[in-house]
Amino acid sequence: LRQGADAARGNDTSKLKSLVTGWLNREFKPTPPVDPDDKNCRGFINNACGRLLCPTKLDWNDPRVKAGIRDRADGYVVTEMSWPAFLYEKYTADQDNLEEGLFKSSLLIQAFKAIFTSPSSAKEVTGDGDAQIIKMHKVTPRSIAYVSCQVLLFFSILCLALTIQCNKL
Repeated sequence: LRQGADAARGNDTSKLKSLVTGWLNREFKPTPPVDPDDKNCRGFINNACGRLLCPTKLDWNDPRVKAGIRDRADGYVVTEMSWPAFLYEKYTADQDNLEEGLFKSSLLIQAFKAIFTSPSSAKEVTGDGDAQIIKMHKVTPRSIAYVSCQVLLFFSILCLALTIQCNKL
């Protein structure tokens, strides 16, 4: 069973690599485009990826924030306790209510659909896709956590604590 779970996780990671790259390149039009085969062009080095990974309490558009995060300066160190923008609807969090819009970003919804229904259903953020066909009636917290970890893996910035948590799923 463990080998099957590991293989499924690997398949999901592989599937998302090209899909997330395409979604990011279409939505944010980064220059240069995100390359699905080059982990070195992801993470905070890339402005589109950095914007989505940036903790919601910081403003990625501020050059001091970009430099601080990239240099791991005091006050800008990203940890497992940071809430990255990619988790939120419209990639923005209400600092007074961090639960508002949490786990509702178009990127997460598309990734969820790609993993649990089909890659073709992930083309549209709205609608059930193939969920009714496969009789999927609810989304569980565990499945949201799994998809969030898979998307974070795409960005290639997992720290040890998050790797351990993702492997427990």
